[in-house]
Amino acid sequence: MNFFKSFSLKTVMAATLALSSSAFAAEQAMDLDTLLKQLEQGQSAQNAQNAQREAQFKAQQSEQVRMLRELTSNRDGELNRSERLETQFEENEIKLGNLSDTLSKRMGSLKELFGVLQQVAGDSSNKFRTSVVSAEIPNRSAFMDDMAKRMGSSTKLASIEDIEKVWVELQREMTEQGKVSRYTSDVIVAGGTKTQKEVLRVGAFNLIADGKYLSYNPETNTLSELTRQPTARFTQSAAELQSAQSGIVDFALDPTGGSILGLLVQAPNTKEQVEQGGAVGYVILGVGLLALLIALERFVSLMIMGAKINRQLKDSVAREDNPLGRVMKVKEQYPDVAYDTLELKLSEAILREMPKITRNLTLIKIISVVAPLLGLLGTVTGMINTFQAITLFGTGDPKLMAGGISTALVTTVLGLVVAIPTVFLYTLLNTRSRNLLLILQEQSAGIIAERSEKGA
Repeated sequence: MNFFKSFSLKTVMAATLALSSSAFAAEQAMDLDTLLKQLEQGQSAQNAQNAQREAQFKAQQSEQVRMLRELTSNRDGELNRSERLETQFEENEIKLGNLSDTLSKRMGSLKELFGVLQQVAGDSSNKFRTSVVSAEIPNRSAFMDDMAKRMGSSTKLASIEDIEKVWVELQREMTEQGKVSRYTSDVIVAGGTKTQKEVLRVGAFNLIADGKYLSYNPETNTLSELTRQPTARFTQSAAELQSAQSGIVDFALDPTGGSILGLLVQAPNTKEQVEQGGAVGYVILGVGLLALLIALERFVSLMIMGAKINRQLKDSVAREDNPLGRVMKVKEQYPDVAYDTLELKLSEAILREMPKITRNLTLIKIISVVAPLLGLLGTVTGMINTFQAITLFGTGDPKLMAGGISTALVTTVLGLVVAIPTVFLYTLLNTRSRNLLLILQEQSAGIIAERSEKGA
């Protein structure tokens, strides 16, 4: 009751303040009698409202007591039920343990058999899933997966039929590994389109179609042509095997089922190796091509020149179309000079012919020396780039180091490839030109000896 009195007092004070504020806001005068009357009316209404609330609370008190008793009774019932279930659970645990012991004793050696069967089924499932035989005979791993799961459960046992089926599937895999089988299947070719082709399966090792090696995706059970095929000698053996109808054919077999083939196709071909040499490699090839063109031109010129000189040797009439004829013309131009003067004139004529015979041979020799030096330059540059990459990224990736070193050594190989044949070409052409000069000198010496005899 004190709460309600205090609340009434506060209400009265709030009402008084509100009335005062209203009075001031309206700027109207109110006498004390009217104010007192209003306060008495508000207090009476508040007392009636408080009495109503007390009556309502007392009426609900009995209902709350009833609900409390009902909840207490439910709790006691659930506690009793929990005790009964706990007792039943303990009894079931004891019974289950006894049954498990009985099952283990009765199974005996069969338990070990089922354990081995579970292991074999699991291993065979993984093997069947990745085997290329599954490209022709799909869904073989589903039974093995189900068998492994059942053997992993202690409540399910394998039947004689299940055990025999496991043996049949294992025997089928072994049998198919020794067969070369042909069948038609969808193959994903370059561009992502599917085309039906005749697929040749070589045991459990390789799949080929149209003379190209295929890859098998066990996740989607699809066949696709390798983006990059191995070298021509391998694809040629695949084409010969697919076109053969009987007999023995040489075939490049991948015993790993595609792992070695996948690494083999990643190896760079000759064009890619040349491209690894970079700008220095192209410069080396450029000077090598220049040396080859010069050597071809010199070889043809010396052959033609040698043929004309040989023809001139058989003819006593000097001709202007060959070096020997032009040297012999000197004798006709100076018929009355002394032999020592004629010797000088002939030497001069030979010196005039020498640049034509030995033209560009020095350039070939220079290229044979410069090519390996350019290769060494490319190697040093590549090693610098490799060490810079190691400085930035560390040595955690061996492929990064191996790739950089391989690129660096390509220029050395290119330099040697250009230098070695260039040296042989220079030696061959130099020997040929010297032989022609020796013929000129020999004939010149004969002319001098003839003039000397006449002078004597």
